[in-house]
Amino acid sequence: MTSEYLLIAVTALVGLTILAAAALRGWQGWLTLKTRELEQHAGHARPEIEGGVGNGMARIEIADLKERIRKLEAIAAGVDL
Repeated sequence: MTSEYLLIAVTALVGLTILAAAALRGWQGWLTLKTRELEQHAGHARPEIEGGVGNGMARIEIADLKERIRKLEAIAAGVDL
């Protein structure tokens, strides 16, 4: 009776170890894939706008242009800012 429980426990432990090893291997492979994607993306990064600035600076410039447009529209409508 005890040997049956011991056999079941050892089998479960071996199975769990195999599953954990497979999951760890898959996780490491996924991390390697994402690292390669980031390196490839960094190597081919194109500026978002013509001036050659990065994404953050482009967003700031777009926000500035939107603000200028809003002010020009207000002036054209005769609203005093």
